[in-house]
This record gives sequence, structure tokens and C-alpha cells, in this order.
Amino acid sequence: MKRKVCFVITSGIHYGRSRYILEAIKSHPHLELQLVVGASALLPQYGDVITMMEKDGFKPDARIVMTLEGGNPVAMAKTAGIGITEFATAFDNLLPDIVVVRGDRYEVLSAAVAAAYLNIPVAHIEGGDITGTIDESVRHAITKLAHIHFATHEAAKQRILRMGENPQYVFMVGSPELEFIAKNGFVVTNEYINYLGVGNMVDITKPYLIVMQHPVTSEVGKNRQHITETLQAIYEFGMPTIWFWPNVDAGTDEVSKGIRAFREKYQPPHIRFLKYVPPEQFIGLLKGAHCLVGNSSAGIKECSYIGTPVVNIGTRQHRRLRGPNVVDVGYNKEAIIEAIKQQLAHGLYEPSLIYYREGVSQQIANILASVELYTQKYFFE
Repeated sequence: MKRKVCFVITSGIHYGRSRYILEAIKSHPHLELQLVVGASALLPQYGDVITMMEKDGFKPDARIVMTLEGGNPVAMAKTAGIGITEFATAFDNLLPDIVVVRGDRYEVLSAAVAAAYLNIPVAHIEGGDITGTIDESVRHAITKLAHIHFATHEAAKQRILRMGENPQYVFMVGSPELEFIAKNGFVVTNEYINYLGVGNMVDITKPYLIVMQHPVTSEVGKNRQHITETLQAIYEFGMPTIWFWPNVDAGTDEVSKGIRAFREKYQPPHIRFLKYVPPEQFIGLLKGAHCLVGNSSAGIKECSYIGTPVVNIGTRQHRRLRGPNVVDVGYNKEAIIEAIKQQLAHGLYEPSLIYYREGVSQQIANILASVELYTQKYFFE
């Protein structure tokens, strides 16, 4: 009998980073793939994820409507609570043998809590990483709820072990999104990018920047001030820029209002604002960019392997393992401008393999098919 593996998808980026894992599970002779899709993956402003999944041959088994508007800590906390209720219903109906979750988001915590209370073994991808916000606490909480751990690098594996997890169930497999990059070559055209989003036309045949700066949940009330520093820096720098809209974390309204007010006041001629592009096009943009600016994990992980220079702003990725392609700065316009100049002068970095391992998706599928399952956890000493 095949093991039923229920994979939780909570955003478009989440789906793109996990697609090869889904393919490996789906094609494995001893596994049956189930898909539960929820949170921002169902919000149209963040892309038509369901259509994209169906085009790739994946059909959701359940859809979780859970995201409350507000962009503040209360909305985020209540969304997590709704998620526990809805994920519990989905898992109770699907009766999976394993629930697979990934990362450090509050929506993912909801799924882990629901599965753990239903005595369903939880497999967690990307445990043991460290950042600098509430996401780190959420990540470690999921680790303590999870039964099987897939770490992306050796230091993360060691942290999981220090948290009292059984070494028999802790695997260092690498980062799946880098496998997605390694196996594909993507080309993005001016026509495609300028068809999307708002703002002036940009010419990506010339050197261009990407900005991805999300709210920091532990800095609610300051996010608008912080994004304004970045906006001023990019505006004064004057280089063609593709600017991605923030995610749905607490503080997103501060960031969004800051961007809208800036656009109305300055009408920047060299910036195009996008909410979402499909995974293939996103990787194509990263490969072509001369520098990524902001606080996205894409700068830490994907760009480390590509070699794209990164200016990492603020505390969101604080202490996370990074390659030599990353320069860290604070929320200061002049510092951001100088760091961009430094990174452009350096140019492309040699690819870093700190997060890369070959065949990670198939390895995860094989472990899910063969590992001995259990429900009662004990602190391992």
C-alpha cells in the first residue's frame, strides 16, 4: 500500500520552490501525493497559483481559505488560528500518513499544529535555520512539532539535534529551490515584464536591479520608515529596477502605503512594480539582475548559487547562513546606495554551494517512502 504524503502549499513562491519535490513524490512507486493549498496561494493578487499547479499536472485535494486582511499582528495571529481549524478539517478528511510542511511562516505553523494534534507524523523542510524575527521562533516551534527533519545545510542540522531531536530522523539534504535553478535555464523578455505590474517601462536588456523588501513583523510601526529609505535610495540611484510588492506578513500595509505614496509623489521613471511572476520567470529575472536589494531569502539562497550580488537590508535575514555575494546594511539611504555601488563594481560572484546538494527532491521522496513512522515524540538526550 502506498503512503499518502500530504504536502502543504501556502504561497506561489512556496509552490515554485517545492515543485520538484512534488514531482518526485508523485512519481514515486510507494507514495501517493496529496496537496493542500491555502493562505496567499489562493489570493489572486499574488498570482493564479492553482491554474499554474494544474498546468503542471497537480490537482489540489483541499483549499484552505484562512488569510485575514489587516496587515498587522492581530490579523496574522487570527489567521494562524483559523488555519489550525481549517487544516484539521482537511487532514481529517484526507487521512494522510505524513504531512509535509516547509519553512517558517505562521500558516505553516497552523498546519503543523493541526497535524500533530491529529497524531499524523509531520515532516519539516528547512528547520534549524536562524533569521532575526518572529519567523525564527515559528521555525523552531515547527521543528519541535515535527517528526522528520530535512535540513538545508550542516549547521542547521546541528541546531535541530541540539533541540533534542532524534538523529535517526534528521537529514541534511540541501535546499530544493537550488535544484530548480540548476536544472533549468530561463529567459525573460522586456515584453513579458512590461506587460505585468504598474509604473514606467523598464529595459532589462540593460543592467537592472531587483528590489524585494518585505515587512519585518517584529518592527511593526517602523516598516514604512524603513521602506522609504530604500525607495529614496533606488530613486536617486536611477537604475532600471523591478520592484516586487511585499508579502502578507504583519506590517505589509505600512510597506504598501509607503510604496503607493512614493509612486504618487515622484512617479519614478525607471521603476516597475510587480506583485508576482511565475517561478520560471522569477529565476530568469534573478539570473539577469546585476544586484538584488532588500530582505528576501531569495537573496540568501537562490542568489548564493547564481552568484547574483545582494544588498541585504535590515534584520529580517539576520544571522542566516550566507555566501560571499551578500553585503549587509541598515535602514539608511546613503548606506544602501554605497552598498549597491560596491556590489555593481564587484559584479557576478562565483557560485556558492552552501545550500546546494544534487538530487535533493528525490532524496526527500525516498526518505518519506522508507523512514519508520511514529507519532509520540520524546526529547532525545
